[in-house]
Amino acid sequence: MIAIISTISRVFFVLAFLLAGVAVWEKLANLAGMTMLRGYAPWRLLELAAVILLFVIALQLRELKTSGSR
Repeated sequence: MIAIISTISRVFFVLAFLLAGVAVWEKLANLAGMTMLRGYAPWRLLELAAVILLFVIALQLRELKTSGSR
């Protein structure tokens, strides 16, 4: 179970940083007068990335708690 949680945490961590990167690229494209996501606001992507990172932090704290109690 710990291995699954660790893998999920890593996948979500990478996903959050990819979303943040896409948000930065979208903002740069918007400044140039173009769009990549057809009007989807970059700040919404950053919000989603922050929520995912919060979930990753919660998973990491849970993993620390369970490994520390052994």
